Amino acid sequence: MLKISELAMPKSQTVTTICNGRREVWSDYEEAKAYFLELMMTTEGEKHDRAECVYIQLMHGLDECSDEDE
Repeated sequence: MLKISELAMPKSQTVTTICNGRREVWSDYEEAKAYFLELMMTTEGEKHDRAECVYIQLMHGLDECSDEDE
């Protein structure tokens, strides 16, 4: 049987992020989370809000994360 932590992990280690109109494909999910956490913690205003939006989506395990309203 799978452990809870295994169920919470994303199915794919590859993730696509779109922030400030810049599309980037990450081969390491954890690296993407670390990048957006640092960006969120070191910026203010709109840049902070955009990074936070992407980071929250990464925390939820989405394969494509964007700061744009759809």
